[in-house]
Amino acid sequence: MNKVAQSEQLMAVADPDVLVLFEDWLEELEEEVVSIAKKTGSTDAGVIGEELGVSHSGASFLITKLKREGKL
Repeated sequence: MNKVAQSEQLMAVADPDVLVLFEDWLEELEEEVVSIAKKTGSTDAGVIGEELGVSHSGASFLITKLKREGKL
């Protein structure tokens, strides 16, 4: 299943309050990724994942998203 379909399914069943909390949490993580990248000079998913306490794939997702948005 592709990511768009998964997102649409999540939005269809998730409580709006939970979605707001998730979006707030994701925004905080993104800010931390930018801060870590500036501090370390690295956008390596291993480095950022270790600093954040998230998986390599989670860090990779955040890095890719932020690069796509021009924030990294």
